[in-house]
Amino acid sequence: MSGQALETREALGARLRGFRKDAGFSSGRAFAAAIGWQESKVSRIENGKQNASEEDIRSWCQTTGRDADLPDLVAMVRHIEEMWVEWRRILKQGAEGRQKSGLHVYRKAQFFRIWDPAVIWGTFQTAEYAEAVFQQVVRLYEIPDDAEAATAKRLERQQYLYRGNRKFDVILGEQALYSNFGGPEVMKGQLDRLMTLIRLARVNAGIVPRSAPLQVWQGNSFSMFDDKLVLVETYSAELTVTQPGEIETYAKTFALLKQSAVYGGEVRDMIWAAFQHFDRMPQQER
Repeated sequence: MSGQALETREALGARLRGFRKDAGFSSGRAFAAAIGWQESKVSRIENGKQNASEEDIRSWCQTTGRDADLPDLVAMVRHIEEMWVEWRRILKQGAEGRQKSGLHVYRKAQFFRIWDPAVIWGTFQTAEYAEAVFQQVVRLYEIPDDAEAATAKRLERQQYLYRGNRKFDVILGEQALYSNFGGPEVMKGQLDRLMTLIRLARVNAGIVPRSAPLQVWQGNSFSMFDDKLVLVETYSAELTVTQPGEIETYAKTFALLKQSAVYGGEVRDMIWAAFQHFDRMPQQER
């Protein structure tokens, strides 16, 4: 969970603890008995260790006589949920919907800062590479197999590489050139596509070599849209960051990653070396 989400959850817990004490429940045990919960649940919520549901908040406010505070607290709970959304819920109907919903972010943004230590950025992906990625998504989350439709929707992002005055500052880890999605032929096609895209005037592409001195640990991939939104992907969830202080942290992290990246001819040399690597690799059996 992000720092902002955790802080908000802890603040909510502290406020609920105050309600409990003001209502005359000096201990969590007495309050748990009154509300009909396990004492451990009361403790976890008050200490920010567990998310409180909207129904939990309603019960808490009713038991402590703080019904007037219910709308404000429910808003806090919803805000926490918005900052941390489980992938399984996002992908419930398949991967296409998530790709479609992301297009409005691309339409609005003008300055993109992208970091991925191990995968080619989605907007740079070929159809074959993207479909191989989505097949892994389908298998991991056991969702409906709409990899082909999700790929088509992802490819729609590429129109924004050529529209308006958008700028793209993209940093990849060297591993992204070698992470094998789809086999040697797919990877060679992807690397060829990458070589073309980095020549676009609006694209500033860097690669962090695997032995480069690091100014900050590499961590998760993230995408920054202007100075308004950061999306962070993990195996279990997508984190949406909108709080200015946290966005500033990601901007600083991106700047530190840039200090370890190489650009220009060195990037082209690294892509070509990866292409040769896959060219020497035996073709996979289908």
